[in-house]
Amino acid sequence: MGRFTFDAVVSLFVTVHPHETSTLLHSFFCFFFILSAYFVVLPLRDEGAISLGLSNLPGLFVGSLVLTLIAAPFSSLIFSLPNLSKGKALFLIHRFFSVSLILFFILWHSSSAGYSKSNITGSTPLTFPSKEEGKIGAHGSLTSSFGWDNHGWFYISVRIGLFLWVALLNLITISSTWARVTDVMDSESGSRLFGFIGAGATLGQLFGSLFAIGMAFVGPFLLLFAALLMELAAQTSRGINHVTSHVEEQLSPIRKSDSKNENKTDEIQKTEHTPRGFPKSSTLVKLPFWPILEGLWLILSSTYLLHVSLFIWLSAVVSSFFYFQKVSVIATTVTSSLGRRKLFAQINSFIAVFILVGQLSLTGRILTVAGVTTAICSAPFVGLLNLVALAVWPKWVVVAICETLRKVVTYVVTRPGRELLFTVVSEDEKYKAKVCIDVLVQRLGDAAAAGMYKMLFGTLNGNPSTVPLYGLPVCLFWIVTAFSLGRRQVQLSKHQISST
Repeated sequence: MGRFTFDAVVSLFVTVHPHETSTLLHSFFCFFFILSAYFVVLPLRDEGAISLGLSNLPGLFVGSLVLTLIAAPFSSLIFSLPNLSKGKALFLIHRFFSVSLILFFILWHSSSAGYSKSNITGSTPLTFPSKEEGKIGAHGSLTSSFGWDNHGWFYISVRIGLFLWVALLNLITISSTWARVTDVMDSESGSRLFGFIGAGATLGQLFGSLFAIGMAFVGPFLLLFAALLMELAAQTSRGINHVTSHVEEQLSPIRKSDSKNENKTDEIQKTEHTPRGFPKSSTLVKLPFWPILEGLWLILSSTYLLHVSLFIWLSAVVSSFFYFQKVSVIATTVTSSLGRRKLFAQINSFIAVFILVGQLSLTGRILTVAGVTTAICSAPFVGLLNLVALAVWPKWVVVAICETLRKVVTYVVTRPGRELLFTVVSEDEKYKAKVCIDVLVQRLGDAAAAGMYKMLFGTLNGNPSTVPLYGLPVCLFWIVTAFSLGRRQVQLSKHQISST
């Protein structure tokens, strides 16, 4: 009776079959715990970064890019281990980051031992400017008395390490979990269920942010709570398994028998067609460092994955470009530091609520009716309209409306549609290539947008009405890429269905 009632509650938000409920809920809560952990520890990370001086923030972002470039290929290595299942690999990734947060708690507490109790208990972060204000300060509107000269090397190293590590945690865990979800679900089930799964991440963001605000006084002990949340994410990831209906379970013995015969036939054919003296494919897989580079090789050898990479790169460029434009407009139209802080908080709060409602009620219906092509074209089209609006009316009210519309469309429609792009690729491409795309391409897009905006802002003397116009060609190219990519995904999905 209890299980029936629980399934009925879930069915109010999404169309789900009984055999899909377990995987759906485990995916939902896994993302909830990951995002909760990230946003619980995020204020502490920003506190440590700002204590090193606002002028050093750009260097930390560059360091984050470098660490990502180094670590991303290694993230696919664990999925390449022959004696480790994909589910177990995902579990170990989450547990690894959970343990690492405990280690950072010890390091943070040790590095703060020589300072006042206020620095340890976390009262200091309440007086620091926000991350957005730190970026505004680069234009000269803010100053900071903090810097590297006021701290020892151990203190500085721990703060830098935590800043870089939390950014890596966010990218690797989310990308790896989505890789697992897209593997256990097909395009049809993903169209119905990805929105609800994404709502778990949004709800985790809300919970983590509110918890960090209410428990800010505990300071570095937030790291321990974040570690607990990551361990819960590891445990719930165990339940993200292949969706199998009752009928499929009855047919599984026959399919297993057929698959064994097919495997034997394939082995005979491979042996017959393998030239003498040429190493077998299994030997290649065991070569040193091959699994590390395999994700990159899979991307370069697939036209479809190259188009997916281009789509995500353009998405990152436009998103970061709009972020810098948003900060510049608010910096020039809202003169009060407190007013800017409140405005940023209000925008983020409204956005999170709208995204959560949309993911629970609209995403599945939109993806099922409109399809993946419309979904991934929505964000580029809205981005184009937003840039035009900012060029015509560079006011903070327009920024608030555009930011809300852009993020709601992105996370309610386009982001779930983007994950559907990976439901039609092979298992290796999901676990190895996808992680590289989500992590590397995203960071490269952010860096490209930062360089482009800095150049334009300096050339145009910071004119907020002219800068957005240079982003219009990028949006147009993004729309064309999204349209062609969506049509290709539909073709591959139909071929996948007809071949099963």
